[in-house]
Order: sequence, then structure tokens, then C-alpha cells
Amino acid sequence: MRDIFVTLIVFGSLPFILKRPYVGILMWAWISYMNPHRLTYGFAYTMPFAQVIAIFIVLAFLFNKDKQKIPVDGTVVVWALFLVWMSITTVFAIYPDYALVSYIKVMKIQLLTFFTIIFLTSFKKVEYLIWVIVLSIGYYSIKGGVFTLVTGGGFRVWGPPGTFIYENNSLALATLMVIPLMYYLYSVETKKWLKYGLGSAVFLSLVSALGSQSRGALLAAVAVLGFFWLKTKGKLISGIAILLVAGVGWQVMPQAWHDRMSTISNYQEDRSAMGRINAWTYSINIANDKLLGGGFDSWGKDTFSIYSPQADFVAVAHSIYFNVLADHGWIGLFLFLGILYASWRNLSTVIRLSEPDSRLNLLSRMLQVSFVAYLTGGAFLSLSYFDLPWHLIAITLLLKKELNTPQAVPVNQEQITRQGL
Repeated sequence: MRDIFVTLIVFGSLPFILKRPYVGILMWAWISYMNPHRLTYGFAYTMPFAQVIAIFIVLAFLFNKDKQKIPVDGTVVVWALFLVWMSITTVFAIYPDYALVSYIKVMKIQLLTFFTIIFLTSFKKVEYLIWVIVLSIGYYSIKGGVFTLVTGGGFRVWGPPGTFIYENNSLALATLMVIPLMYYLYSVETKKWLKYGLGSAVFLSLVSALGSQSRGALLAAVAVLGFFWLKTKGKLISGIAILLVAGVGWQVMPQAWHDRMSTISNYQEDRSAMGRINAWTYSINIANDKLLGGGFDSWGKDTFSIYSPQADFVAVAHSIYFNVLADHGWIGLFLFLGILYASWRNLSTVIRLSEPDSRLNLLSRMLQVSFVAYLTGGAFLSLSYFDLPWHLIAITLLLKKELNTPQAVPVNQEQITRQGL
């Protein structure tokens, strides 16, 4: 029954994609983040739904006029250079056949991200995308929060199999990136039942992130809560709330959780942590030796025997920074960081120039909180090419574009004052 339901939704959306291309972007996001087909048990489990939707998005691009040009600014220029550089490093990769497979996968994500910029022609459509992202990842974070509460935090929370966020650490990072977007929707929502639901989603998602037993997620959560506090106006109230939540969470988590978190300070005794350091050393050495890096998927026994201190300890980077460094060298890393820096600057510009009581301003502030989660938690995870940060980068471009249009619908001023935003 699940297989039929998911299939009917996907194929039923195809005519709408041709008529309203932004529907295709929403469907792509739903399939990419929630992976509803991975919740089935029959023929739909392996159906190439994403490819089908992508084909119809391309058709809509060719034949539908409801689109806009990609704004050309520093972010887009550096982004384009990064894509060109990845293409070059793939041609000269150590393992070109393996690299090509990953390259095609990454470029599909990049292409659909650019279509996001092209087809989301209004602020309302951007909000639709945020809703899809929040509900898709929220499905797992909310369920994970309930699971953590029921089991007392004794088990890890996992995502959908065969996806970027299957691993407990990856799901925790995605959850922390989405929580600020949940809070944005909570802040602008006027229906009480939805506000209660979104408020509960924020709480349960925080619980889920803790329940992942991810050390990187704990560090990212501290950074997110701290930066969120800095971005609020009612710092006393928000500070007390954050300390209360943190204190309760620390007290209720089981001893197994505390034992795992304690390895952060005793990383020399933890095999996983030492494996990361070995992989990071490998990344630096191969980038120093090769201008182009090793290309995608250079992580193998042969290359580790040359570039790592412990040749028999082969592991992936577990870091967005060292992952890009090993794949594409120092130039690739600088381009990657340049995109993130330019996106941050775009958000800062929007915050500075937009009305303080506008949705545009509030969303920009919450996106900065999401980027803080990615920049801190991503230091310990190989999620350089994950869809979500690139979607957020695309949204920042759309928000900057919104500055040149009539001001976004303001958030209710009384609501902002009451919530200390």
C-alpha cells in the first residue's frame, strides 16, 4: 500500500511540474530529504523517482516561461569556478572511474540546486521549500525525539537507509540545521495548532539531536544555541530558556551518553577520533603533493600507504573541510570556503538592509544559525556535497534578490516583540 501511495503522489505531480515548475523543486526536495520510497517494502523502494522528477524539471525549463535568471554576484562566480574546478580534478583523479560516479551524483545535485534559483520566483515559493525541508527532515527528527524520550536516550537515532543522513551523526547535523527553519515557521505562523506543532517539533528535534549520541552534534548544538542567543533581542529570557533546556537535557541523558561525550576531551583514547586525525593528515599531505588533490573517492589503501601516518587505518575525512581538501586540493578548499563566506555576507547584507520586522530579515537571521550548525558540526562529518547546505546557499541568493523587490510581508510586530526577536 505504501508503494502505491508514494508512486501515485510522484507520478500524479508530473503534469503539475510542467505547468508550475516550482512544484518539481518541492517534489525533488521531498524525495531527497524524506526519501519516502525508503519507507516502503516493495517495488517503490528502488524506483528512480528523483530521476523522473529531474527529467520533468528539465522539460519545464525548456518549455515553461515561469522562470528567472540566476543573479550574477560574487557567490555565483565563485560557485561556478568551484564546479569547473571539480570537473578538472575529476579528469585527473587518482581513480577516474570511481571519481566519475561521484562527480555525476554531485553535479545532479548542483544542477537541481540551480533550478531552485531559477524556479522559485517569489518569497512565498521560498517558504514552500522551507516547509518541505522542515517536514521532510522533521519526520525523522520528531520521531527520533519521541524515541529518545521513550527509551531514555539509551539508543542512537538513525535516518533513512541509503541516504546522506542515514548515519546518526549526519541526521543529527541535518536536524540542527533545520531547527532554525522550524523556529522561523513557528515565529511567522498565525494558526495556533500549527504553532504548537512547530514548537513541539523544535523541542523534539533538539532531543533527537542529543539522542543521536553524536559528539559532533553536541558541539554543533552548543554553537547553534549560543549563536541563536546572540541573534535574539530578548537575551535574558532566551538565555534562561537555553540554559534550562541544556541543564535538563544534560541531567536526563543516560550514563552511556555521558561516557561517549567524555571522549571529546580524551580523544587520544578513542579509535574513531584518531581515525579522523589520520584521515585529516592524509588530506593535508595529498593536497600538498597534488595541486588538484586526489579527486573524488581517492580514499583507499594505496593512497593511504603514501599519504597517511597509519596506512592500515583507511577512513573517509569525516569533515566537510578535509573532504574537499583531499578531493580538490587547496584551491578547491578555498573556493568551497569562498562560497560559504559569500553566502554569509549575503545574509548579513539582507539583515542590514531589510526591515527588522520583515520575514525576510527573520529568515536571514535563522539561516545564519543554520550555517553555524553546518560549519561547526560539518567539521566532523563528510557532508560537503549534501543537498541541504547547497539549498541554503541558493536561498540566500533568492533572499538577496528579494531586497530589490517590494518588501517581504512583515511578521506580526506584536509577535516579534513578545518573542524577543
